[in-house]
Amino acid sequence: MEDNAAVRVWSERTQQEKGDSLTEGYESELWDFTRISVTQNDLQELRDIWNSRNGEVKQLFYCNYDDLPYLLDVKVDKYLFRALAQFWNPAYSCLTFGGVDLVPTVEENMALLNCPKIQADKAYSRPVNVPLFLKKLMNITGMSEQWVATRIKQKGDSKCIHWRNLRDFILAHPDSKKRVDVFALSLYGLIVFPKALGHIDETVSDLFNQLDKGTTPVLTILAETFRSFNTCRRAGEGRFIGCTQLLLAWFYSHFWKVEKVSYRVFSKDYSPLRELVATSRRDDISEERWITILQNLRTEDVEWRAPWLIPDEILYRCGDFDWVPLAGIWGAIGYAPLMVLRQYRSRQFIPVTQGLAKCEFPYKDNNYKKRVREISDAWNQTRRIKVFTAGPMTTPEYKWWWGRRVNDNIPRQNQGNTQPIEEHLRVIPFELEIIKQDFEKRNSELGNKIEQLEEYKMKLGLDVDIHKLEAEKLMK
Repeated sequence: MEDNAAVRVWSERTQQEKGDSLTEGYESELWDFTRISVTQNDLQELRDIWNSRNGEVKQLFYCNYDDLPYLLDVKVDKYLFRALAQFWNPAYSCLTFGGVDLVPTVEENMALLNCPKIQADKAYSRPVNVPLFLKKLMNITGMSEQWVATRIKQKGDSKCIHWRNLRDFILAHPDSKKRVDVFALSLYGLIVFPKALGHIDETVSDLFNQLDKGTTPVLTILAETFRSFNTCRRAGEGRFIGCTQLLLAWFYSHFWKVEKVSYRVFSKDYSPLRELVATSRRDDISEERWITILQNLRTEDVEWRAPWLIPDEILYRCGDFDWVPLAGIWGAIGYAPLMVLRQYRSRQFIPVTQGLAKCEFPYKDNNYKKRVREISDAWNQTRRIKVFTAGPMTTPEYKWWWGRRVNDNIPRQNQGNTQPIEEHLRVIPFELEIIKQDFEKRNSELGNKIEQLEEYKMKLGLDVDIHKLEAEKLMK
């Protein structure tokens, strides 16, 4: 682990020598608005199967595949997600809101999914010779070649297997370990990498085959999250095929502030995802309002360090790369953890970003295998920095650098609308609330009128009684 001050000197010097990801005069080709689809698979059958499993089977799953099942219950707020997409900054592989950079990090996703820290450096690497999908499915399911072959279908440019075939396997197979494995494969294919709706893409099995060797899925999840954002932003439209649920869980952790870290964080059985799923949130905020909120985000609006993250070191570069390269299942990309040191509650200094804008590539180029080897070799030499919490959250040099930095086409801050996020979230009640309030108001008014009529009736009754008494007196 390297000293924070030494890394800061290296980072600022390297940035000065190499420049930023984008240079002065850059003209963005990104669209002003990205129409992104977050169409999801129907997960109800998966939920039903999971809920029907006993504690022993669930424990077997957690031991082998971490906290993945909690993603089944993360509600997807499509309005929030569509708004988030507008702020994805492809040139820096991060979300840029107003004057704030944020991005899911390796350490955060490891903590969210409850992955063992020992896996942190065991990166996925695309096989040089990719085995046939048939052979991979036979290995995972233990079924015959004929059984597997009749269930493989072609969808677009790749082969896949329909979820219902795996569902039938999970419900009927006698081997509990095989059922757990196939259930996990289904989660990866339908939630984490949902390329073909209702199907599990063959490429998902490439990663899945490496999980039992200790490979962490986190780096691959981040890679495909960033790559899918890039694809949609550059095209101005598209369907997001990263893990929407995990990204939203991460986002919620940075924007719903807590007064103190719960003692449960230090418990062996603590699960951030389980706690996030159990927390109720508003889902009636429109996409337009979310864009306004995020566009005018202030530093003080952010819960910089997620309450469940207890960091002591930060992975900041690998091998000869000045940042962290990430190998996905369909391509590779990179990101710079030094851009978001505040997410570790560490002092933010100028990061190295040069090369990020051009680091992405799909596994289709002529020389992609060479680049894959370079990334794989780089992960044999990971470098980490100590967390440094003293003093202001940012250095003066960082503020100067951020103000001059050339960004890609992202919504700019509206200087005339800088309310705290709490004020923005205090939105006008939606239609049903308005109807309800109007009904309650009218009901209250009607109640008051009834009371007035009752009082008037009582007065009339009293008047009648008085007149009767007076009449009786006169008659006497």
